[in-house]
Amino acid sequence: MRRSMLAAVLIGLAISSADGAEWKPAKGPLMTRWAADVSPAKVLPEYPRPTLVRDAWKNLNGLWEYAVTDIKSAQVPAKFEGEILVPFPIESALSGVMRRVSDQERLWYRRSFDVPSDWRQGRVLLHFGAVDWETTVNVNGKALETHRGGFDNFSFDITDALVGGAEQELVVSVTDPTSSGTQPRGKQVNNPESIYYTPTTGIWQTVWLEPVAVTSIAALRITPNVDTKSVKIEPVIAGDANGVPLIVTAHDGDTEVAGGYAPAGETIDLTFDQPKLWSPDSPHLYNLRVRLERDGKTIDSATSYCALRKIELIKDAAGVNRIALNGEQIFQVGPLDQGFWPDGLFTAPTDEALKFDLDETIRLGFNMTRKHVKVEPERWYYWCDKLGLLVWQDMPSGDQAIGPNGGEITRTKASAAQYELELAEMLRERHNHPSIITWVVFNEGWGQFDTVRVTNETKQRDPSRLVDCASGWNDFPAGDLVDVHVYPGPGAPPLDEKRATVLGEFGGLGLGVDGHTWTDKTWGYRGAASQDDLTVRYETMLRASWKLLRDSGLNAVVYTQITDVETEANGLYTYDRAVLKVNADRIRAANLGQLPDLVDLVKSSQQEEHIWRYTFTKPAEDWFAEKFNDKTWQQGPAGFGTEGTPGAAVRTTWSGESIWLRREVELDAAPTNQVFLYVHHDEDCEVYLNGILAAKLDGYSVDYEAVPISPEAQATLRAGQNTIAVHCSQTGGGQYIDVGLLESEPQK
Repeated sequence: MRRSMLAAVLIGLAISSADGAEWKPAKGPLMTRWAADVSPAKVLPEYPRPTLVRDAWKNLNGLWEYAVTDIKSAQVPAKFEGEILVPFPIESALSGVMRRVSDQERLWYRRSFDVPSDWRQGRVLLHFGAVDWETTVNVNGKALETHRGGFDNFSFDITDALVGGAEQELVVSVTDPTSSGTQPRGKQVNNPESIYYTPTTGIWQTVWLEPVAVTSIAALRITPNVDTKSVKIEPVIAGDANGVPLIVTAHDGDTEVAGGYAPAGETIDLTFDQPKLWSPDSPHLYNLRVRLERDGKTIDSATSYCALRKIELIKDAAGVNRIALNGEQIFQVGPLDQGFWPDGLFTAPTDEALKFDLDETIRLGFNMTRKHVKVEPERWYYWCDKLGLLVWQDMPSGDQAIGPNGGEITRTKASAAQYELELAEMLRERHNHPSIITWVVFNEGWGQFDTVRVTNETKQRDPSRLVDCASGWNDFPAGDLVDVHVYPGPGAPPLDEKRATVLGEFGGLGLGVDGHTWTDKTWGYRGAASQDDLTVRYETMLRASWKLLRDSGLNAVVYTQITDVETEANGLYTYDRAVLKVNADRIRAANLGQLPDLVDLVKSSQQEEHIWRYTFTKPAEDWFAEKFNDKTWQQGPAGFGTEGTPGAAVRTTWSGESIWLRREVELDAAPTNQVFLYVHHDEDCEVYLNGILAAKLDGYSVDYEAVPISPEAQATLRAGQNTIAVHCSQTGGGQYIDVGLLESEPQK
């Protein structure tokens, strides 16, 4: 198995923790450069909750004891097996264990901690960023509540469970059915392959302690309203709030620009005289200071932040629904971001690594990202807020059955209740992040149920954002978006009277890079031969995407994907984030819509009828040569195929296994700019220009698409007569072939 030189170094690297214990990562197939920055004394040390910050806290990340027992064993193991680096999943290399836990096993954690003496005057909270999936917590032998959910945070007031002295004992047990259960889990499966990946079991986000006052600010719900130049603050107060006012001030740098107060628990509206709106071009954040007072003295205080931005649907001049940010139409271009790491799985090695993906997304000219069937730690959204990246947030899929004819399924009451519980938690916990502009309720029919009701309830819970009822496959008349998936694409759904149209997934161009793959064998929805080939194919897709904005009312496109994931090599970056597989400047220009348009060089039969010579009988080996004699072949108008093939304009029936085509075309002059095939093929085809291979295309397309030709073939094009020769084969389903030529316009 191939791995980078860095991985080989890291795998053998032993690191000593602060208490002298030796730790090293397990021998994973691939590592990132940030793995070198991970040690027991420094594991995700950043404050984990940027939307409600207090000065005092204690990070419990680091080395814990672990054990794996039979799932039926509910007693704390008498002996633990070794140490695990929290919060990295036990299946990951950075946990130091890299062991699978089955659905018939229970994972145990244990560690001791101390509580500073000055914390004892109030309450002590124990926070878990996320644990996958069912979690039982025990402090000093006292059992706390059981939590179910793999993506949401949860907390316990452990004050009454603390004992005298410095050492406290914390024991956590976890069970996780992964794909044997119906719970929301995203892309995790027991047997990873194809588009499904290695599971995460147990603790995978920061565990931490926090001291709070007896009466304290438990949470804030922050909602902007650009129309009224205000931000609504809805506080949740823990403890006795009688006669305790909440005071909130907003600051632009050091300058206070808004303020308000109300009895604790009541809503406060902050009004801004001259608000600075948040957008990708100007991601302006206001700092918030909040405090509770009793008898004129501050009893609790924290900081947060807010932004003013508005996302909505508007009608353009033609009456087409458009997505608008702060009243202005915005075309969103983003990658699919699955949030997997080769060394940490669900958990990024460091905060710097977490931020890297977002920095690169923005550098490549994207203004949006789709967080695919995973909910990230809060710091990921904080960086999106701060950097100015729009977010489509998926609800993680669960109960991944697909109903009859690809439709909805019937869930059990327990499965439906759990899905809706975790959906509600996602909406609540990530509400304060202005970067999130769209909630995606279902993905591709995976466990999709009661779509209209669940979508409408999502919109009722959060009318400040757009709601996508289902990204791909099964659309229902609910929500704000009509979302299709087209591979490789692009494509656009039909216009809708009430909703805006988007392309939720397309692309998936694959290119493996030796030394930077998870496995020897990789795949993509369609292959690319090199960095330049991948770049040109991407440019072609994005040029077509911007044309769909203008011609078909499309509002957004999501390219699969920002990085490779396990066996999928269809990322712009390799899985280890070490190699960018495309030209950054050209990709940025494509994403920003700065590519030249394509114009007809030789029109296809989609636009007008053209006569080709053709045969269904295998010809001589030199059938594609310029001087080949095709006078005995039949003649007929393109396109060639069978009726009912998607996107086809059939004029001559071809229903056999193969067809060979030839046509002479006249050019006024040799093209000086990039030439593309304008081709619709079902299935494999090869196209020659003047006897030289221009392109060899595998699989099939569902519509006409522009494909760059080889430089060798372009060099043969000349003023006067030129020969196009095509071979297309068929194995099953619909079939069709038609070819034209396009040329890019000169840059203005």
